[in-house]
Amino acid sequence: MTTATAPRLGASPVRPLSALVVLLGTLIGLLAAAGPASAHAALIASNPKDGAVVATAPAEVTLTFSEQIAMGDDSIRVLEPSGKRADTARIRDLGTGGTVMYGVTLHGGLPDGTYTVAWQAVSADSHPVSGAFTFSIGAPSASTVALPDQQAGGGAVGVLYGIARYAAYAGFVLLAGGAAFVLLCWRRGAAVRPVQRLVVTGWVTLTAATLAMLLLRGPYTASGSLADVADLGALGDVLETKTGAALVSRLLLLGAAALFVAVLFGAYARRDDGTQEKRDLAFGLGLGGTVVAAGIAATWALSEHASTGIQPGVAMPVDVLHLLAVALWLGGLVTLLTALHRVPDVERAAVLRFSRVAFASVVVLTATGIYQSWRQVGSWSALTGTRYGQLLLVKIGLVVVMVAVAWLSRRWTLRLTEVTASAAAPAERTREAGEAGDADEVETAVEAEAAAEAPETEGGASADPERAAQLARQRAAVATAERRRVRDADGERTGLRRSVLVEAGVAVVLLAVTTVLTSTEPGRTEEEARGAGERAAATAPAAGPTEISLPFDTGGENGQGTVRLSLDPAQPGGNEMHVWAETPGGDPLDAPELKVSFTLTAKQIGPLPITPDRVAPGHWSASAVQIPMPGEWQVKVTVRTSDFDQTTVDETIQIG
Repeated sequence: MTTATAPRLGASPVRPLSALVVLLGTLIGLLAAAGPASAHAALIASNPKDGAVVATAPAEVTLTFSEQIAMGDDSIRVLEPSGKRADTARIRDLGTGGTVMYGVTLHGGLPDGTYTVAWQAVSADSHPVSGAFTFSIGAPSASTVALPDQQAGGGAVGVLYGIARYAAYAGFVLLAGGAAFVLLCWRRGAAVRPVQRLVVTGWVTLTAATLAMLLLRGPYTASGSLADVADLGALGDVLETKTGAALVSRLLLLGAAALFVAVLFGAYARRDDGTQEKRDLAFGLGLGGTVVAAGIAATWALSEHASTGIQPGVAMPVDVLHLLAVALWLGGLVTLLTALHRVPDVERAAVLRFSRVAFASVVVLTATGIYQSWRQVGSWSALTGTRYGQLLLVKIGLVVVMVAVAWLSRRWTLRLTEVTASAAAPAERTREAGEAGDADEVETAVEAEAAAEAPETEGGASADPERAAQLARQRAAVATAERRRVRDADGERTGLRRSVLVEAGVAVVLLAVTTVLTSTEPGRTEEEARGAGERAAATAPAAGPTEISLPFDTGGENGQGTVRLSLDPAQPGGNEMHVWAETPGGDPLDAPELKVSFTLTAKQIGPLPITPDRVAPGHWSASAVQIPMPGEWQVKVTVRTSDFDQTTVDETIQIG
């Protein structure tokens, strides 16, 4: 046999195995760092604002979000300082013109003090979001409200849901990728037991993970308690949501996938190669399998990131193509690795066909990945300045590593030689069991042969059963060693197995990063929410004193002048007001009386009368002037310069 001269990973499998251990450690770290799902819809405004102090109790509390959310009857709770509910639990959709705003009505006659607003909802891309803030009526006070530390989507339920989400992706990759590898690259693999087990494991994993997600969905988006997994009422609510419908649809499609697997490893595997009947069956399986796989992939696209944001009509089919390409590449890679380790005579043609399929998958992945990256990130700043963008860079790096290792695998493939008849002859008696890749089957076959050769008594029983069993075990060990020797005799195959092992290890971490990405707020959404908050802050005047000047003329002697009014910090809550009255020449005008009132015409609030205290000739002040909410307030100043001469002048001032 020709000595291998292509690049090698070393004579010992320690290096690739060590690399796999490191990669699996990285996977564990990624899953541990994932935590609860990040908020995909952000709270960008509220009325009252966080920390605001209002003079009178508002009629309702409103919340404004960065994108569409799903609200339940108990999604917004307003709690008094004592912890008692202050709202009526009647949530109203107040959104107009693309604005996402919800409000909850408050009870009348609320006492003064600090109130807590706690909210929880579900983003349009299926991930739970929650938060809390406070405001005060009259003046801040101590509050006995104790909110749970656990965020929506966190805790034990969040961990289990994240594991189920990862298992679902892994199961789909094994199911779709393994079946595609058999139909497209290695049709003889339909009769190979390890390949059958791999695909069936993928189906079982995906089905179990989908059922787990369906049961965990209620507590995952609401209570966060594992005890609510068995709550049929919560399950009924989940079935009415977009995510619940997608999970049920996936289960129905998995029923069709079970029939597909049964035909693939049953009727199809038993047909002789090259017959028209087998070719027709392969065509039908390929067509039906593609439809089922695309349908399963669509259950993710219809309920997660692709279904929200910009261009959902384009993003969802692109997401389906992306998932199918991932399954073809990674699932086929795992199937190839299984075949190389368990079957000694995998044809070179099958490996070459998979190399072409993998190349096409990478092309599709690149095209769809570029579009998805632009759609979810949107800018270079989001690529480096958001968690989603940083994870995306990690994913791109892993893909580059996989492509580099795949190039190395392709070099081994081009040098791959078929197992010769002379090398395969010693293992011919165990070839069928060797194809199955199961040492137990090899041992069973040899035990049967040994039992047939052992001397028997007239009654047909073995003369020495213990001796026969010992002989069978010895022959099984020899046969297994011979099978491994034949498998390892080809240096090119050994090198290919090692490179594919490393490639599969990188694929495990890549799949983990992809799973974390699905539960991370897209960079574009995060930057848009951040920008909305910055724009809101920019439109509001900076906190600090605001001053207005109002000329007046009472019509009497020395009745002309100017009133200057300063309000600090001109924000909702307590303010300090100073008023100065001056003559046209700039001297203090010590008027006998001066009064001020504030009116918010847009909300029909006021007038709120204020009588400032005289602190010096021509100077009045008032502390703790309570302005209940932001807006354009009308300020009226009444100046009396004699017993009969007075006038009222007004001006608007922006509060908040």
